[in-house]
Amino acid sequence: MDNLNRKDHWEGIYQTKALEDVSWYQAKPTTSLTYIEQLNLPKTAAIIDIGGGDSLLVDHLLALGYSNLSVLDVSAEAIARAKNRLGDKAANVQWIVSDITDFKPSTKYSLWHDRAAFHFLTEATDIAQYKQALLAGTQKDSYLIIGTFSENGPKKCSGIEIKQYAKEDLAHLFKPDFETLYCENKDHETPSKSIQNFSFCTLKRN
Repeated sequence: MDNLNRKDHWEGIYQTKALEDVSWYQAKPTTSLTYIEQLNLPKTAAIIDIGGGDSLLVDHLLALGYSNLSVLDVSAEAIARAKNRLGDKAANVQWIVSDITDFKPSTKYSLWHDRAAFHFLTEATDIAQYKQALLAGTQKDSYLIIGTFSENGPKKCSGIEIKQYAKEDLAHLFKPDFETLYCENKDHETPSKSIQNFSFCTLKRN
């Protein structure tokens, strides 16, 4: 799927589905929050959520006192929905409308977080461009928290084929630039009560 089609697809999803109706909905993204809090980052640390859409992660991070937050998504509609939900608090977040393969970071983030965006990139060129953006947007001792469908998870999401990753393969993909700190498999229960198995890893930039 090229960048234009990817954007059109996600704009259509966010224009037609409510927040609570999408399979990736989490009232509280417990796994991501636990991983983030384990890092003991200062509340002023620069954190970016890749493919954050109108996820509630940013709401929880704001409530925890994090003050240097960015959310990137290909869908302007998703970001508009998140900003509308947050109201005045939205001004405390940097909102970036971009396909991740086009993203040229101007900030070195202390934490790059990605739950279920990376696995939509199935072409080698797109994966390479993602990694290029990741390296440009991080530096030594920056952290990467990434989650994808595992080898036991779905093969499609939102009608699109995804790339599954065993946790070992996911961690290996970012070597030698990142050292693996922790990986595990986690189940996510969708609003329709189906179970999706994820690979989650925390890595640190060398």
